[in-house]
Amino acid sequence: MENATLYTRVRPAGGEMTSVLVRDGRIQALGVPAPEGVPVVEGGGALLLPGLIDAHAHLDKTLYGMPWYRNEVGPRLIDKIENERNAKRVLGIDPYRQSARQLVMSIADGTSHIRSHVDVDTDIGLAAIEGVMRAREQYRDEIDVEIVAFPQSGLLIRPGTLELMDEALRMGAEVVGGLDPAGMDRDPKGHLDAIFGLAQKHGKPIDIHLHEAGELGAFSMQMTIDRVLALGMQGKVTLSHSFCLGMPDTQAVQGLIDGLLVAGVHIMTTGSASRPVPSVARLHAAGVTVCTGNDGMRDTWGPYGKPDMLERTMLVGLRNNFRRDDELELALRVATYGNARVMGLRDYGLAPGCHADFVLVEAETVAEAIVSRPVRKLVVKRGRVVARDGRALAEAP
Repeated sequence: MENATLYTRVRPAGGEMTSVLVRDGRIQALGVPAPEGVPVVEGGGALLLPGLIDAHAHLDKTLYGMPWYRNEVGPRLIDKIENERNAKRVLGIDPYRQSARQLVMSIADGTSHIRSHVDVDTDIGLAAIEGVMRAREQYRDEIDVEIVAFPQSGLLIRPGTLELMDEALRMGAEVVGGLDPAGMDRDPKGHLDAIFGLAQKHGKPIDIHLHEAGELGAFSMQMTIDRVLALGMQGKVTLSHSFCLGMPDTQAVQGLIDGLLVAGVHIMTTGSASRPVPSVARLHAAGVTVCTGNDGMRDTWGPYGKPDMLERTMLVGLRNNFRRDDELELALRVATYGNARVMGLRDYGLAPGCHADFVLVEAETVAEAIVSRPVRKLVVKRGRVVARDGRALAEAP
């Protein structure tokens, strides 16, 4: 049997020991003996997880592999944005090189898909889009990358950005990005007009960074919900961060959650330690799809971060006070099946017919894998081994 491999003695999601037959990049069957002539890979009783997904990254910004950056940036969001725009020139941050380095690290840690917000502004034009596109083409056999055209420095307040966003989507960016419609552009209606207009023109989904807290964030969120319903874009919009869902007015939060459910708006949370955050358990119980990602990784915003989605799952669990095994399993479902749903990935998972994207981890249970985060024993992408023992087979520049 050509293009086939049998993985034996593996435990899907910590369940019973079984085998997985992979053929032509897909899972063909579970629990079968090795067909004649098919190579066999001994799993050794390892935990089998579906390929991890990072649904919120900034590949073009990492400083990994560059000299240590001394961070003395002011506390406001605009301080960080303006500092970063200047640092790109001063530090010589090459979007291709840096995104390639993060991709290789992600592959080693078992990530199979990434949604990356990539800066578009009138200073750098489309250079970051072009750089990340070059990197994703180079590593397309090891990892899938979805690009969000992201107006980091503002959309309406920087004339010419909207036209650059339009061009980025023509070039192949898959998602329209937005940022704080009231807080950044100070024109929530105009901002939503612009990004929903681009989405309808190009037939693309939307992912908006919503850092706005409290009532201001609730106002922008409700405006977005109303726009989604008016345009029939249910299931095509994600609100990232959504700190307003962590405000103490629980009645107001419940009203927003009810609206999110009706509009099919997804919520992305990184489990930030510094801001009020949405409750993963509350959103899940209500039926709202929740996803997560690593956000920025060792960049001019902060020194922290590693592109390991098991580590991110642990951080989300900590921020949500998840202690029980079933709660940690929910956190991992967010980082796998929740992320896959938000990104519209078809045939994702560990069932026959799914793409053969999976990870072998030396752990007894899902909870142990999350809290211990062992080196990934084996990473498989579309039926091909792409990493072993914590090292990607592909090289970074």
